[in-house]
Amino acid sequence: MEASFLKDPITSAAYQVEKTSNKYLPDSAGQYNNYITKSKQIRLGQKITDTVKGKLSMGARILQVGGVEKVFKELFSVREGEKLLKTFQCYLSTTSGPIAGLLFISTHKVAFCSERSIKISSAKGELIRFHYKILIPLEKIKFVNQRENVKKPSQKYIKIVTVDDFDFWFMGFLNYRKAFKYLQWAVSQA
Repeated sequence: MEASFLKDPITSAAYQVEKTSNKYLPDSAGQYNNYITKSKQIRLGQKITDTVKGKLSMGARILQVGGVEKVFKELFSVREGEKLLKTFQCYLSTTSGPIAGLLFISTHKVAFCSERSIKISSAKGELIRFHYKILIPLEKIKFVNQRENVKKPSQKYIKIVTVDDFDFWFMGFLNYRKAFKYLQWAVSQA
């Protein structure tokens, strides 16, 4: 099953999509009703300058909050004894295009949070802004796989498939092999 979660109601028991507190990611705002609609407004900056600005903005927010581990703890519920293993900048592939953000790998979960807030229209026609977040408990991951673009072998992807057959595709890692190894190790320990 391809990641179609941007156009369909969320029905998976294996992951959660949560709203983000305005306190820790300052540009998020508004409410979010657990129904995500396909939106042409979800785009990665077309120019390299937009991408660089986004990366710098994310870095500034991480410093403002007090580091990556604190960001992780504030964005996602952390169990007692849970440790953040590694964080990677990457893109989540969606039907509306890639979403830049951070992939967190911990001893209990894999989580993703977009670096910029996303705009969608609510059922009432109001514009809502929120950070796109995914949380997948390690015990709900069926497998982690690696893929590459046949026409462009330098474009590598990491595919996470959950026990209820939802799949999530991540790409654009600075160190693809390291990210894949951390994911494989974390899932093997679950």
